[in-house]
Amino acid sequence: MQKNYLREVVSIVVGKPAENIADILDNKKHVNEFIIAKKMDLTINQVRNLLYKLSDYGLVSSIRKKDKKKGWYTYFWKLEKIKCLDFLKNYLSKRIDQINSQIKSRETKQFYICERCKIEFNEENALLNDFTCNECGDIFKIKDNTKLIKELKKILTRLKKEGEFVKEETKKEGDKLEKAKEKIRKKEVKKKPAKKKIEKKIPKKKSVKKKVVKKAIKKSNKKISKNKKK
Repeated sequence: MQKNYLREVVSIVVGKPAENIADILDNKKHVNEFIIAKKMDLTINQVRNLLYKLSDYGLVSSIRKKDKKKGWYTYFWKLEKIKCLDFLKNYLSKRIDQINSQIKSRETKQFYICERCKIEFNEENALLNDFTCNECGDIFKIKDNTKLIKELKKILTRLKKEGEFVKEETKKEGDKLEKAKEKIRKKEVKKKPAKKKIEKKIPKKKSVKKKVVKKAIKKSNKKISKNKKK
């Protein structure tokens, strides 16, 4: 399900023919841009254009590594799942608003149509044209919006369901990210006690040095006392 959503996001931004880039970039590690080009059977410049468009929306992240032999930089890319799902969630929300607006318009306003030319007019434009088609001269007829309204409502139901699924997927991805962060925090906490043990050992070394210094002072004092007796 999530893979389909990621493909849909890519399709919205760069077009359906390039949607398989989502499968390649849906990886834990960043993927070499030359490997992406090879898998998609595209030139490196074509792939970069796609990646830059996705990057403009913050849907992909990249890192670069320098080739020690050749001296140039190669970029590695990865899909940012949470940002992609957020993008799709906002996109669906806008589409739902648009469909609701269309349904309201069809339910409350009158529309006219030239049945021969299949040209539709709202009431204002129909009045301006004297309810007569400029193309063929036929008189406009009132359009029955019943069928169109039913279709729009079906689309609206589908979009709302998809929006709910996307919200669930976004939450799941967010929970995964928090768990990963928590693991990192626990590892850092485990490392801290080891540092304290090292710090405790340092004063002991200092105490040993003090004993050595005391012995040296005693020896020097003995020598001084012997010299005075002579």
